[in-house]
Amino acid sequence: MRSLTAEEYVEAFKSFLDHSTEHQCMDEFNKEEMPNIMAGLGNGKSPINVLGVGSGTGEQDLKMIRILQAAHPGVLIDNEIIEPNPQHVAAYKELVNQAPDLHNVSFIWHQLTSSEYEQQVKEKGTHKKFDFIHMIQMLYRVEDIHNTIKFFHGCLDHHGKLLIIILSDSSGWASLWKNYRHCLPSTDSGHYVTSSGITDVLKRLGVEYRVYEFPSGWDITECFIEGDPVGGRMMDFLTGTKNFLGTAPAGLRRRLQEALCQPECSSKKDGRVIFSNNLSMIVVES
Repeated sequence: MRSLTAEEYVEAFKSFLDHSTEHQCMDEFNKEEMPNIMAGLGNGKSPINVLGVGSGTGEQDLKMIRILQAAHPGVLIDNEIIEPNPQHVAAYKELVNQAPDLHNVSFIWHQLTSSEYEQQVKEKGTHKKFDFIHMIQMLYRVEDIHNTIKFFHGCLDHHGKLLIIILSDSSGWASLWKNYRHCLPSTDSGHYVTSSGITDVLKRLGVEYRVYEFPSGWDITECFIEGDPVGGRMMDFLTGTKNFLGTAPAGLRRRLQEALCQPECSSKKDGRVIFSNNLSMIVVES
């Protein structure tokens, strides 16, 4: 067994997105809460500076940029992006090229990890301040969660806001990581962190924040169908392991499949197995 490469992770992640309501869940948050959050940004100045940390292919970024445009018509927006994966950066740029409505938005991409960006900023000694910084579903893959949050919180301008989207404590992931960690392979790289791990950091930093909880589900039915290629890719995503179903010992495979069916991890709906993928949206004040 071996861990997924960056390219394999992209493919496995796509199978997760295709079968989950992750993006619909974020859309709900965008519709219900983001207009108010965006309205308070910028303090009347132009441009409004935005930083996306681990922005992936940019779909969620552009949705938020459009909400910001609607809240501040005609105001210039400087959008900087930190994203280490070259495929993701290329897809993001393509998305921007095809968009007709971003003429008042400038884009700068940093093809770096968040820690490489932090290092670069510290070496330059100059510290650009941002009105809005977002870290969507990316803190699982940083080396030091506490110091990463501390650094980027320090990049906020007065009245700025930091948005962290992370798996909720009520998600199946939280139960899986807490109660069934022994069912996961050692090839699964990354932190098993959910919202309480993040709010603990924020409390230690002494900053103000608010948590919004939104339900989301992931249909993992194919994970239990022998030889199903989609199920195989979803299990790879779940375990961070290449061809988990084909290479893991039978006992480990069985234990993980049993764990996934536990009521604290998933529910049955119309004969489908729906894994709980609930999200916490944490809005942090500067």
